[in-house]
Amino acid sequence: MKIRTALTLRYTCITAAVFLVFITAIYYVSEHSRSNAFFRNLKSEAITKAHLFLNNQVDAETMQSIYLNNKKFIDEVEVAVYDTDFRMLYHDALQNDIIKETPKMIERILQKKEIDFYIEDYQGVGIIYTFGGKDYIVTAAAYDGYGYAKREILKETLALLLFSGLTVLIIVGYLLARSALTPIRSIVKEAENITASRINKRLPVKNEKDELGELSLTFNALLDRLEKSFNSQKMFVSNVSHELRTPMAALSAELDLAVQKERSPEQYQNAIHNALQDSQRVIKLIDGLLNLAKADYEPEQIKREEIRLDELLLDARELVLRAHPDFHVELVFEQEAEDDKVLTVIGNSYLLTTAFVNLIENNCKYSPDQTSFIQISFWEEWAIIRLSDDGVGMSDKDKENLFQLFYRGENKDVASGYGIGMTLAQKILSLHKGEISVFSHPGEGTTYVVKLPHI
Repeated sequence: MKIRTALTLRYTCITAAVFLVFITAIYYVSEHSRSNAFFRNLKSEAITKAHLFLNNQVDAETMQSIYLNNKKFIDEVEVAVYDTDFRMLYHDALQNDIIKETPKMIERILQKKEIDFYIEDYQGVGIIYTFGGKDYIVTAAAYDGYGYAKREILKETLALLLFSGLTVLIIVGYLLARSALTPIRSIVKEAENITASRINKRLPVKNEKDELGELSLTFNALLDRLEKSFNSQKMFVSNVSHELRTPMAALSAELDLAVQKERSPEQYQNAIHNALQDSQRVIKLIDGLLNLAKADYEPEQIKREEIRLDELLLDARELVLRAHPDFHVELVFEQEAEDDKVLTVIGNSYLLTTAFVNLIENNCKYSPDQTSFIQISFWEEWAIIRLSDDGVGMSDKDKENLFQLFYRGENKDVASGYGIGMTLAQKILSLHKGEISVFSHPGEGTTYVVKLPHI
């Protein structure tokens, strides 16, 4: 069932139920009012006839004749008068006798002074009427033909009103549901036009404060993230293809030259050595890309634990020196920590080590003395690590693009690389809610300032 149909049915059913309650209430209030009004008329008629009879203003035969004559044309009130000993003094039409009074009824009237009752469709009253210092029991009954006729007209009117009202409610409910869902249909049509080749399109937002506006804004924000991720993936694939092509082409060319003709053992060794270097470049590039993929994990997807930064930096130093024995790494504590917590962070040991290894290698590669000088300090909720070198430094343009994937700066001839390390370091630090800043000028060296929240 479509939402439009469901909304129409719900709106119609709920409104119809409320409508029916009000119509029923109108009917019962009207019926109650009619009944009470007729009981009052019966009481008035009963008192009038009883007074005429008891006051001898009209004899019994004349009153009975008037009753019988009127009975042919109108719903005349039948009146009877009894004394307190249940002796009938007067009756309009004993042969008809609508009420059929009993001693029990007379006793009840004497107890309650006045009673109202129904006899099938007839209404009746019983009252005590005092005349000449003596109590009399007066009963009266009649059929409210006029009132019942009006009641039937009211029933037909209410039934017609209910039927026509439900018809109008269904039509109005459908139109309202259709009108309310028109913006959704528009959003659906716009969403159908958004494809991989047109991912830059966005849903229209007419009113940012209503629910559909919030839905469109949320969907557009999702599209922004998807477009960014999609473009990043396209750029990543393009750059990876480009970066892998160079070492693989060099490796293929080296091996192709080696097998074209017979060569001396020294030439074969040289070819193998060059091929090995190219394969190691490919391995290093792939390792960097794999680490970059890990750095793109969501925070909740990586394993976290308490890590001592001093121990982690010592591990990073050892890894760098093991891979590059000619590098130098000096580690210095600027402040003496009274509490180990200021040097302890929550994070992933492997990723953080990878980040600092890249920063240390970057210091050493672009420094004439191949040295990285590391200082550890703390301030408020931050643990601060400064990694400095006395190298070639970098220009403002290089600093601006330093964390862009596969970017190689103006000093790319000084040292080999793929433009992955700094991007990787920034992603890892961001994943750990950390910050990294770069301070550098051409010919004056470079300093990386890393801030990580300690426990």
